[in-house]
Amino acid sequence: MSKLKNDLFLRACKGKKIQRTPVWMMRQAGRYLPEYRAVRSQSDFITMCKTPELAAEVTIQPIDLIGVDAAILFSDILVIPMAMGMELEMVESKGPVFHKPIRTEEDAKSLSEVDVDKSLRYVLDAVELTKKELDNRVPLIGFSGSPWTLLTYMVEGKGSKNFSEAKKMIYNNPKLAHKILKKITKGVTNYLNAKIEAGCNAVQIFDTWGGILSQSEFFEFSHEYITQIISGLKRKDEPVIVFAKGVYYKLKRQIKCGADVLGLDWTMDIGRVRTRLGDKVALQGNLDPTVLYAGHDTIAKKALAVLESYGKGSGHIFNLGHGILPDVPPENAKFLVDFVKEASVDFHK
Repeated sequence: MSKLKNDLFLRACKGKKIQRTPVWMMRQAGRYLPEYRAVRSQSDFITMCKTPELAAEVTIQPIDLIGVDAAILFSDILVIPMAMGMELEMVESKGPVFHKPIRTEEDAKSLSEVDVDKSLRYVLDAVELTKKELDNRVPLIGFSGSPWTLLTYMVEGKGSKNFSEAKKMIYNNPKLAHKILKKITKGVTNYLNAKIEAGCNAVQIFDTWGGILSQSEFFEFSHEYITQIISGLKRKDEPVIVFAKGVYYKLKRQIKCGADVLGLDWTMDIGRVRTRLGDKVALQGNLDPTVLYAGHDTIAKKALAVLESYGKGSGHIFNLGHGILPDVPPENAKFLVDFVKEASVDFHK
């Protein structure tokens, strides 16, 4: 593999010495960019995910337009349930909908094993095309949802406020929940391995709904399966990032999953987390995404506060504490990236 022109992100993931803090943003390939909306106006979301040329185009847009230090492949976490045989519809203003959710033993029998090369070939083609078009400018991140987060969508059938169906399952039929989670875990492990083999330089596991679980349930129904995935990855030195939104507790136990990087949401104090964990893992985050609605002076002040909280030295990847919001002005995102690039130099002297 050719040498990357900008490997700051990968070096920071491993805690290696760097000259400034790398920066990228979750959902950076998205609706806040007019250029993304122009592509989206010609195709529906699922078609974009399934068309490697379109996925590559929107993946690269924020590299060219915003100047981030890493690309994250344009895709969706729900490609895994789709590969397991579930039919997904993206309903405008409502989000993803599975019209036949998985709630019984019989439903679970309908789930196929994930055949990555057959059902998700379009993602691997998108990785290869994106790598070619990136031309080693920056690393490429591949991602998946965590088994628990994927299960919530598969059981609820759509987004939810209280996740009552998923909670019913773990309390009334935990055996079934574990059976489904094991099948998802196997699929995600194979999927991330295929992405690494296709050329992804790092992978991130999004546990978006880990925070809806109580502590004991989090470790039983989410953390355990994330740990299994990471232990099953065939990688050379590709780092793994785990982002469990809303999970603030038992951080030392959390990082035993084997991740190289722990993603933090914006409600956590990154400096305190660093003090607690030392140099056991790198940290990613964690500016409140809504700060990007503010003026440039406020964005600079809040971004500097994150840098100051983390302090001097490597092991920090600057990011938002969740995905960039679709109505953020693109110039504000670019200002943030430029500011972090310049201001962070002082923290690496």
